[in-house]
Amino acid sequence: MSKIKAGYYSAVYFLKTANILKHEKPNDIVTMQFFQREENVILAGVDSCVDLLKTESFNSESLGIVALTDGDLIQANEPVLKITGHYYQFGHLEGIIDGILARQTSIATNCHRVLQAANNKPVIYMNDRSDYYYNQENDGTAAKIGGITNFVTASQVTKLEDNYKPTGTVPHALIQAFNGDLIVALKAYQNFYPTDKLVALVDYNNDVITDTLRVAHHFSNLYAVRVDTSKALIDKYFVGKESKYPADEINGVNKHLIRVLRQVLNHEGYQHVKIIVSSGFNAQKIATFEKEGVPVDIYGVGESLAKINISFTGDSVQLNGVDQAKVGRHNIVSNRLVKK
Repeated sequence: MSKIKAGYYSAVYFLKTANILKHEKPNDIVTMQFFQREENVILAGVDSCVDLLKTESFNSESLGIVALTDGDLIQANEPVLKITGHYYQFGHLEGIIDGILARQTSIATNCHRVLQAANNKPVIYMNDRSDYYYNQENDGTAAKIGGITNFVTASQVTKLEDNYKPTGTVPHALIQAFNGDLIVALKAYQNFYPTDKLVALVDYNNDVITDTLRVAHHFSNLYAVRVDTSKALIDKYFVGKESKYPADEINGVNKHLIRVLRQVLNHEGYQHVKIIVSSGFNAQKIATFEKEGVPVDIYGVGESLAKINISFTGDSVQLNGVDQAKVGRHNIVSNRLVKK
């Protein structure tokens, strides 16, 4: 017996309930429905839940399973999955299903909202550095459901049907290894990976404008520069110019720095060089950048994409085909659910 069927990942009260009902109510059939409470949500995780039910429930062939489809737009209190059978068959999976739907739907929805905020400019899914690595395969699938198509690890694209390949830019570690010499570091990168698009990380010395121009002058094939300035820092460009800008607008990756960066690139004839920004970006910050016309070409987003902000609830709402549920809950009829 697998760990899942043995109840290793299930709250003990589900297991105890399943055991009681198996012996006290052996012929009773219940219907359980799963829903969430937010508007305009991108559903993800349903396929995983259906697979789970078919492999980790007991006598799964006799279960009735109807559900929506990954990628569906759902609303508050709309059922996304209903299971009909004896509670003993699937009760141990209730909490696991809640968890799968919560995580995957949150990620898909976060990605969708970030892309909307970015006016569908490319967004790089960089959440590998802010979450447990074991989640990457399923999270990559959820991110793709939400519309993301740029990933940084092989794990994130493993379950995607299309031929996606991870991409990325030079990290600070490579520049550090060459004593902070960005030019030498990029030469080494280019020697080892000559077919990659050359992207320079230009905030290592906290001198984005100077280092960008050095790189652009040196590499005719420069594709993009990435600005990843920490919120704790103010770029050297602002030294002596502080009075010209609001004090709370010049830390980290800010609109003033990016506008100047675009201006100097264009002035020097590097209109083709793209600007990638990262470090602390979420839907709200991206929306502000876009509303104010900040000249960003690509956004790198990490931590905010995996915030678990959508929770699901499973409720038993019918007993032997008759409505029966706790006060405040009821069987919600939906003509969108299809048999799985």
